[in-house]
Amino acid sequence: MAVTTHTQTQDSSPRRSASGHDLDPLSVAERERLGRNLSADERRILLEGATERAFCGTLLHNKAEGNYACRLCGLPLFRSTTKFESGTGWPSFFEPFDPDHIRQLHDDSHGMARIEIRCRRCDSHLGHVFPDGPPPTHLRYCLNSGALQFVASGKDPAQGASHHR
Repeated sequence: MAVTTHTQTQDSSPRRSASGHDLDPLSVAERERLGRNLSADERRILLEGATERAFCGTLLHNKAEGNYACRLCGLPLFRSTTKFESGTGWPSFFEPFDPDHIRQLHDDSHGMARIEIRCRRCDSHLGHVFPDGPPPTHLRYCLNSGALQFVASGKDPAQGASHHR
């Protein structure tokens, strides 16, 4: 499985994804400010890399049209049109909103070799990606509901960081 990389611009201008979103990393102060708005479970997932229990996430059965954004910074991560029922107990998607919005890291924790996925802008833990998804990508991005906010079609993410510059 390929690891996504992002090229940095040579000047000090903001980095933008192919879809036009600001990918400049959040400052420590901004990340801490946004983290104060999280519940204890959301903090454990996003900031400490925890995983919610299977079949308990609030977005598992969501079928509404819209996008799933990072709960901390509001960066769009997945479209509802790429969500599928994986049977695993976590919201699953076969393709990201924009590959530049996801950072992938090798994760050898818990005696398993996996690929962890993190938000490109705020570095929050989102979940993992596996090579057992449906066509056309054959990938399964397995997400924690606590790492996501659902944004109905035509609405903006709740967190202010999506427009932090």
